[in-house]
Amino acid sequence: MKTDYLILGSGLSGLVFGSLMAKSGKRVQVLEAHEYPGGFGHTFTMAKKYHFNAQLHYVWDCGEGKPVNQVLKKLDLDQDITFERYDPNGFDHMRMPNYALDIPSDSHELIRRLTDLFPEDAEQISKFVFEVKKTREGLKRLAPPVNPGELFTHFGEVSCAVRYLHSTLQDVFNRFKLPQAAQTLLASQWPDFLLPPNQLSFYAWVILFSGYQEGAYYPTRHFEAVIDGLVKAIVDNGGEIIFNTEVVNFLVEHKTVTGVEAINLITHQTSKFTADTVICNIDPKKAAKMIGYEKFSPTVQKKLNYEYSPSNYMAYCVVKDIDLRDYGFGKWNTFHTGHQDLNEAFHQMYEQHDYSNPSFAITTPTLLTTEERDCPEDCQIIEFLTVADYSYFQELKTHNKKAYRQKKEEILNSILDVVEKHYIPNIRQHLVFKITGSPTTNERFCHCPHGNSYGSSLTPKNMGTGRLNHQTSLKNLYFCNASSGYPGFAPTFWTGALLYQRLSGDKILTNS
Repeated sequence: MKTDYLILGSGLSGLVFGSLMAKSGKRVQVLEAHEYPGGFGHTFTMAKKYHFNAQLHYVWDCGEGKPVNQVLKKLDLDQDITFERYDPNGFDHMRMPNYALDIPSDSHELIRRLTDLFPEDAEQISKFVFEVKKTREGLKRLAPPVNPGELFTHFGEVSCAVRYLHSTLQDVFNRFKLPQAAQTLLASQWPDFLLPPNQLSFYAWVILFSGYQEGAYYPTRHFEAVIDGLVKAIVDNGGEIIFNTEVVNFLVEHKTVTGVEAINLITHQTSKFTADTVICNIDPKKAAKMIGYEKFSPTVQKKLNYEYSPSNYMAYCVVKDIDLRDYGFGKWNTFHTGHQDLNEAFHQMYEQHDYSNPSFAITTPTLLTTEERDCPEDCQIIEFLTVADYSYFQELKTHNKKAYRQKKEEILNSILDVVEKHYIPNIRQHLVFKITGSPTTNERFCHCPHGNSYGSSLTPKNMGTGRLNHQTSLKNLYFCNASSGYPGFAPTFWTGALLYQRLSGDKILTNS
């Protein structure tokens, strides 16, 4: 039966779009190749008692009046899906040899803490922090839907933002002549981007850093409740989500997409699904390859020529008979680097596959909320994340599975060596469960090409005016994905809601 909106994939932006359309009375059908919804937001269970989120850790833009909150209110989910705020006095704990910095929400306090560490550079530090705030305000004015009047009213902030269109974070560090150690402390949350300062778009860094300053959050009932809530909104409003169903072909007639062919991964039967409008939550390049690049306009073809983001390594661990709060963990994330230079740290791990001196993130989900613990009461979850090269791990897994498993174990041991030396002296004695994921894991479970974690890489080239958006140049087909919007929890909410807003005319998002 033909539906109003056929959504290909149940990643966050697809679920947000689908739930809003279903709530508005439209017929919605979602096809998902995985057995669970949510993409990188899905939750999986191990040993029948430990629950881990695939990728998401902390999120932003969830406060009152912010985009996530606006969407949840529209769906009548804002009372069911709530968030716990990270410690505003230090939501990110940056750690490196001889230096420690807890990033506060207040920019003046951030300046004070950095100035205490680098008194001779006080003026440059202050100028840099205020430039970040000014750029952030400019980017808000430039974000769609754009209000032309505000561009003139806030011309100073807008022109400041435009100045850095082609800049990396390293470019701006150099412009303000920040000392190397200060650069490293400010950029130690690089695992959030999986790019070092000399490759990372300054825009991408400003948006996320400022977003977390305004409020870093974790869902009260974990990410599973968010995904379940969006799915429920679709189903309760007459929509349907069909799992284990992978799109294998697009139905295209005279540059109009009418539907898809999809295979049931359990029965191996192929079926056709048709709709008035097809929403592509699949990676755009992957979808374009199925459709045929030649069917797209030259402009869209050019925008589809993006590089994928690097991938990551994850270690999901459970400790027992130990309280991680006694070792300096709590409502914050910890970022550790053994290098003074994050560009060199990235090069060693990503290019040389050398993890002997790792830089990584530590997150402790069970300390972020007291409701519905995601493991038994005498246990706590601790997770580690760093960058990893897909090609390297794919080669290992294809030709030498033993070496592949050994490399994953080697990385975890390098991380645990650091943790035992600097944070938890006896963590190995308390480990009761551990499982690791590599770039090929991302590809297998989240269907992301080359194991990418963020769609297109967050470089200035991919974050500029030539970035792909929802427009495909084909009739009845729209992109709704991290690469056609922006990656991360809040930006994918924004991507799905903005497309809903454009197609329905129902304005629910306001710039804030």
